[in-house]
Amino acid sequence: MYYKFSGFTQNLVGAWASHAYSPQGLKPVVSTEAPPIIFATPTKLTSDYPTYDYAGKNKVPELQKFFQKSDGVPIHLKRGLPDQMLYRTTMALTLGGTIYCLIALYMASQPRNK
Repeated sequence: MYYKFSGFTQNLVGAWASHAYSPQGLKPVVSTEAPPIIFATPTKLTSDYPTYDYAGKNKVPELQKFFQKSDGVPIHLKRGLPDQMLYRTTMALTLGGTIYCLIALYMASQPRNK
């Protein structure tokens, strides 16, 4: 007895030998020809593209000296006023969020009066 997979019932069902050896989705004869080229434009070699030099100066050594200087200022405040403003804003938002969460927890823990 021969079996094949039924797409309708999702089970194996009895079949003739010709159906069992030619499953769904497979063609009995496979073409050996190469598929046609979709894009017939030639590819460019990497040597054909122009090369670009980096136009800027390497600032890493200067920044390393600046940030490694021991002047008693924390690393996250080395650049002055912008760093101070970011730090203070972050601390204020963190403190405000903590207070808001504590108030919300306190209100949630109290029973409602009817």
